[in-house]
Amino acid sequence: MKAKIRKIVTIVDEVFTEMGRPVDPPTRRAAAVAVIENPFAGRYVEDLTELMEIGEELGGLLGQRAVDALGIEGSTAESYGKAAAVGENGELEHAAAILHPKLGAPLRKVLGKGAALVPSSKKRGGLGVVLDVPLGHKDAAFVRSHFDGMEVRINDAPRAGEIMVAVVVTDSGRPLARVGGLKASEAKGEDGLR
Repeated sequence: MKAKIRKIVTIVDEVFTEMGRPVDPPTRRAAAVAVIENPFAGRYVEDLTELMEIGEELGGLLGQRAVDALGIEGSTAESYGKAAAVGENGELEHAAAILHPKLGAPLRKVLGKGAALVPSSKKRGGLGVVLDVPLGHKDAAFVRSHFDGMEVRINDAPRAGEIMVAVVVTDSGRPLARVGGLKASEAKGEDGLR
């Protein structure tokens, strides 16, 4: 493995009630977050291939960790998202190199599909920086009930020369979603939109 992983943290968020109303079944989101060494911290490097390859490794690894944390088959996952935060000696392009060119394909393989773009965010920050991981339906971007997010943070990451990379997978949409739009049960998942 090219990624030099300091730690992996897995978090499961389960919502049982919302505004005093039961959420049945509960909404469940799982984040798998890797804290890795940034091989390019503190210097400009033109060729970011190494980070792209690390992203490919992490897509499958973190996707599987999130699915396992939910205790579901990957094919039953409903939405996903990804995010990265570079420490102060990194640049946003380092996060982009991990997230964009290659992370999605192995994540989709874990989930058995994933026709829609994987929502993403990136930022620079210090220890304890909050990552807001945007979420969307994995096969149909127009499913509004799955426009969501999960906030994750690790108290000791990222250090100046590290990158924190998160993948979030859910088994449902938002609790008590009611803003209309295409229903998950109506999604065809052919074009990534509907």
